[in-house]
Amino acid sequence: MEKFKREFIVDNAARLAELVGTFDENLNVIMRETGTIITVENSTMVITGEKPGVIIAQTVIEKLNEILTAGENIDRSKLTYCIELARENNSEDIYKLMTDVVAITSHGKPIKCKTLGQRSYVDAIKKNTVIFGVGPAGTGKTYLAVALAVTAYKNKEIEKIILTRPAVEAGERLGFLPGDLQSKVDPYLRPLYDALQEMFGLENYQKLMEKGVIEIAPLAYMRGRTLNNAFIILDEAQNCTKEQMKMFLTRMGEGSRMIITGDVTQIDLPQGKQSGLKHAVSILNNIEGIAICNLTYKDVVRHPLVQSIIKAYTRDESKHKK
Repeated sequence: MEKFKREFIVDNAARLAELVGTFDENLNVIMRETGTIITVENSTMVITGEKPGVIIAQTVIEKLNEILTAGENIDRSKLTYCIELARENNSEDIYKLMTDVVAITSHGKPIKCKTLGQRSYVDAIKKNTVIFGVGPAGTGKTYLAVALAVTAYKNKEIEKIILTRPAVEAGERLGFLPGDLQSKVDPYLRPLYDALQEMFGLENYQKLMEKGVIEIAPLAYMRGRTLNNAFIILDEAQNCTKEQMKMFLTRMGEGSRMIITGDVTQIDLPQGKQSGLKHAVSILNNIEGIAICNLTYKDVVRHPLVQSIIKAYTRDESKHKK
């Protein structure tokens, strides 16, 4: 079969070097994933191979060039995801996805969605009152929720940020931990502390905690309250019982938004107890103002191996179910 060829000109030497990568690292990934051969002649990249692979490689290079022109950098995860989106004919989403800013940290670092699933999740949070973010570890469910809560507070859309999670342990017991109740539950709330400190900065975070603007507490502390003008995040919701989930959802008052996050493959409830998250998702999926976002292994933004691990466990669980 006759080889297909396309050329792409990069008019900036520094940008060309970034596109190619250190020791041709980026080009090698693109060639391996698309089955093409890419050579660089002066300022021109020449792509040769079977037509489908060449088209994908050209699309990836064009979009990466746009991203670099906008002042963004390229890393391995961005490169891999660009190739995946180009394969799925979603190339038009690449530039917007990697340049849209969700929030800014206290150090001025922009927070952006890294996958289409994350962007759908963020869009759902902006448009709905109650949002369920369901997916595996590493998909940014909690981090993005906290980022949007902080943005809403800074924009004066809400007066308070409340973060909570059930104190259910993965094979451990709270009673064996030293200290009072607060010190016992602190380890379970640590990811929430860390995310808030990154967004506000340690000093501002501590001041807001003292003023009661930020509240982080076990789920049991929510009983009997009405939460007005607040951004409320329930983390690790797969470990809520049906009764706890109903109690939490009915705490919402005027001007509030709720985000419920969890991973239904990591339930630590005692045997025979149904997860409140699974139950809620099954009965609330057709109510206006409630959005259910399902993230997958494709949305994992931790180490690339985490995606492979999640896929392996999913295959194993499917096999046992059959």
